[in-house]
Amino acid sequence: MISVEGLTVEFSGKTLFGDVSFVINDDDKIALMGKNGAGKSTMMKIIAGITKPTRGHVRKDQSSVIAYLPQHLLTEDSCTVFEETMKAFDDVLRIRERMQFLNKELETRTDYESDEYMKIIEESSELGEKFYSLEDVNYDAEIEKTLLGLGFVREDFTRSTSEFSGGWRMRIELAKILLKKPDLILLDEPTNHIDIESVVWLENFLVEKAKAVIVISHDKTFIDNITNRTIEVTMGRIYDYKANYSHYLQLREERRASQIKAFKDQQKTIAESKEFIERFKGTYSKANQVNSVERMLEKMTIIEIDEIDTSSLKLKFPPAPRSGDYPLIVEHLSKNYGDHIVFKDANMAIERGQKVAFLGRNGEGKSTMVKAIMGEIEVHGKCNLGHNVKIGYFAQNQASLLKTDLTVFETIDEVAEGEIRTQIKNILGAFMFSGDDIDKKVSTLSGGERTRLAMIKLLLEPVNLLILDEPTNHLDLRSKDVLKEALLTFDGTLILVSHDRDFLQGLAEKVFEFKDKRVIEHFETVDDFIVRNRMESLRDIELMK
Repeated sequence: MISVEGLTVEFSGKTLFGDVSFVINDDDKIALMGKNGAGKSTMMKIIAGITKPTRGHVRKDQSSVIAYLPQHLLTEDSCTVFEETMKAFDDVLRIRERMQFLNKELETRTDYESDEYMKIIEESSELGEKFYSLEDVNYDAEIEKTLLGLGFVREDFTRSTSEFSGGWRMRIELAKILLKKPDLILLDEPTNHIDIESVVWLENFLVEKAKAVIVISHDKTFIDNITNRTIEVTMGRIYDYKANYSHYLQLREERRASQIKAFKDQQKTIAESKEFIERFKGTYSKANQVNSVERMLEKMTIIEIDEIDTSSLKLKFPPAPRSGDYPLIVEHLSKNYGDHIVFKDANMAIERGQKVAFLGRNGEGKSTMVKAIMGEIEVHGKCNLGHNVKIGYFAQNQASLLKTDLTVFETIDEVAEGEIRTQIKNILGAFMFSGDDIDKKVSTLSGGERTRLAMIKLLLEPVNLLILDEPTNHLDLRSKDVLKEALLTFDGTLILVSHDRDFLQGLAEKVFEFKDKRVIEHFETVDDFIVRNRMESLRDIELMK
């Protein structure tokens, strides 16, 4: 059991959260929720021991192990994937090496009566007791199983970590954490860089094998599947629910309704009290009553209503200009980089108005196909756009195309037309730009902020073929809801690359699966595809046990 006691964090006189206390039990699977900037990541870093609070403590047993996976990190580049992952067992291996050294000393030394010899015996005995109490583990087999589960192939094991992107390095660090089998695992947006199959594997691991877990995530399905408790950070305090995310949402609405009623009742009492004071403040016979009411008002704590979720904001794409019957036809398309074949002989015909998803493990060619469609890379075969196709394209580099000398508000005002111009502030708010944020220059924004701004801009431009490559990585739950609602009513053609299952479900009527250097067409919804593949993945997990 780990105890969080009276945590307070203050910045420049402002309180991020104050006097927060809760207990983490041995089998708790906790979703840490709240709007961006509420203090979730800060609280997680304090629990991990990385950041110190202004006041308060985190108490745990000396033997308790807490493992933390932040949003952004890099592993070292001086070893292979397998060697880096083996570092998960460094403590155990150090004990084993020390024991081997001590045993050799005992074999070769002859000063049996000396104090030094006795110290060697004592240390060897202590380490032996600790070592032999550990679970007997085949370390190589555990590493292999974990790396395969997180999407690596055996050929990757001997490759240098320097050859992998930040997302794959994140998986290496996640593998090390899972292998340590800590008492508490802290995960900050763990699904941002892993594909659907690996997310399913991670879910199963956390539910079946992990002890306590605290996770920050914008993936509704992921947190619903793994958590049994939700702690919401809002307005400097927390609310603790013994419920998963979906149930928590219902309870939160009930809480807000209760707060609103209590606030209205209080305001009515305040108004009536002020009216009484004003009416009788000069009346001698009522002086004591007036003073009593005044003191009551002075001591009264005004009820606060939690921040309003504006996910009900409805945003629609402009009407899509009419395109030809087939906005995109791909025939016998192949792409390779030297000897490495990404995909070969791919064929697809996407009809006007269809919404399709490109799915598959990372590295199988989804983004490569998007680049081929956009004409950004050379390929073998044909990739033809239909008549009058106007593409709206969102990729991770989309943010670099924004004008840096404009403000956030000016960037959107430049493309907004008609009635939508009256809603610019609401739209910006739904994508986490509020208050002074709207007057910031684009040049001062972080990468994530620029990405969100580029998404809003795309939402307001008239196109008939919309291609979105991982659009939700920098969006919170509220922003994703707004985007999904807009996509559901989009009357053009949609190609969507995403690993966010909740976001995908209900959006696409056809799936193109990228697997084993092929592009396979499935005439089924994303929902059906995910259910079928989840069952296959779970069968694979069973075989690996």
